[in-house]
Amino acid sequence: MKPAASLRQIILLTLLVSIGLFGFTMPVWAQDSAIGSGFNPQLWLKNALEWIASLGAVGAIAFIGIYIIATIAFLPAFILTLGAGVLFGVWLGSVYVFVGATLGSIAAFLVGRYLVRDWVAQKIANNDKFSAIDRAVSREGLKIVILTRLSPIFPFNLLNYAFGVTGVSLRDYIIGSVGMIPGTVMFVYIGSLAGSLAAIGTDTQQTNPTLQWTIRIVGLIATIAVTIYVSKIAKQALVQEGL
Repeated sequence: MKPAASLRQIILLTLLVSIGLFGFTMPVWAQDSAIGSGFNPQLWLKNALEWIASLGAVGAIAFIGIYIIATIAFLPAFILTLGAGVLFGVWLGSVYVFVGATLGSIAAFLVGRYLVRDWVAQKIANNDKFSAIDRAVSREGLKIVILTRLSPIFPFNLLNYAFGVTGVSLRDYIIGSVGMIPGTVMFVYIGSLAGSLAAIGTDTQQTNPTLQWTIRIVGLIATIAVTIYVSKIAKQALVQEGL
């Protein structure tokens, strides 16, 4: 067995053991959500955010850990992204989301490459976009990873596993995570406008000074505009690559 492969497998096993330990030590809200009448991922994640809010200084670590689990388990992590804006603010929230999403995507990549390769290959076998990615990765792996991260047309969770069965190197895959930054900042900013966890996904409004709301709205419009512009560039580049 090659040393590099051994190192990657050790990292993978460490991540899986961490997830297993979380399962044995999960707080009461997580047990109730999982054992109740039916598992509701959105409710589970909202309960998780409330639990994180009660942890104080260590909440950031718990947030990153749960984000990793959500990424691996195909849970709707966008709820966590919005919640990060409420709990930590735009800048710290963006950092924590980026770290959690990056570590989670690396874990999914390793799982896809070493543990469930056949299952992932079967899932993407008839998908023309993923077939095109596989062909393009052999030419410019890092470029393709960055572009697909910038473009919203590829599902994030499945993409993590799909890259595991391509020829892209782990190094290029990790560096390509920078492509997630524009979208991350935008959704964390949107979440920060909610003002409270209960308001996420609702029409709840708050009484804020006019100037504060003006600044927020202008900032939101600018963030969305930049993200759309970057996504458009990424789509054009992907078309040129035949994706």
